[in-house]
Amino acid sequence: MSTPDPTPPGDSPPAIRVLVCEDQALVRTGFVTILSAQPDMVVVGEAADGRAAIRSAEELRPDVIVMDIRMPLLDGIEATRHLAGPGSRSPAKILVVTTFNIDEYVYEALRAGAGGFLLKDASPPELIDAVRTVARGESLLAPAVTRALIGRHAERIRPSAVPASPERERLSLLTPREVEVLRLMSDGLSNAEIAAALVISHETVKTYVSRILTKLDLRDRVQAVVLAYRTGLAGEGGRT
Repeated sequence: MSTPDPTPPGDSPPAIRVLVCEDQALVRTGFVTILSAQPDMVVVGEAADGRAAIRSAEELRPDVIVMDIRMPLLDGIEATRHLAGPGSRSPAKILVVTTFNIDEYVYEALRAGAGGFLLKDASPPELIDAVRTVARGESLLAPAVTRALIGRHAERIRPSAVPASPERERLSLLTPREVEVLRLMSDGLSNAEIAAALVISHETVKTYVSRILTKLDLRDRVQAVVLAYRTGLAGEGGRT
């Protein structure tokens, strides 16, 4: 199902075009109702299974896809991998919304290319803010969630005992301060918390994060945290 785009009045920025992918009709309708009520958003389509999600995304080119994990025909992880994975020519911005807190499915969805995730028991304002965050190209992982998610799967993504791995060598592109910021990111600290820890401004932290992503050719904060664990940087004591 699709909805024509509204014409923003005056000089207002274009509305965020959202595709809602959820197999439970009641939940899907709730998401659509909440998001459609926002002046800066328009729901351009809905999908009830993974295959329909891919077709709708490729046809409608939404700014953000709200993706459930457990759906018929094709699950949300595979749909996310198809739309935002390494082989995607134009990776979609995907917000995974799930009932499962920090489980294998969520981890795999993030690895598949999702920009972040939210639990289905989140409040409407949290859902709205999450969509806006992902639309800006920012990843959405609360600090506590980052610690729990990556910490739980750390053994799977930590490197074997090979100190000079290609990924570890990539860190040499960073300045000592950027390495410290990356380490704090991997500890689950928000930008504000990093700013407080390093006694620098919030804007300076944002600049460091942007430089880290650019230098390491990473899409978002999620990939940066995973890289920090893979290289063994996460959890190291002291400063580089």
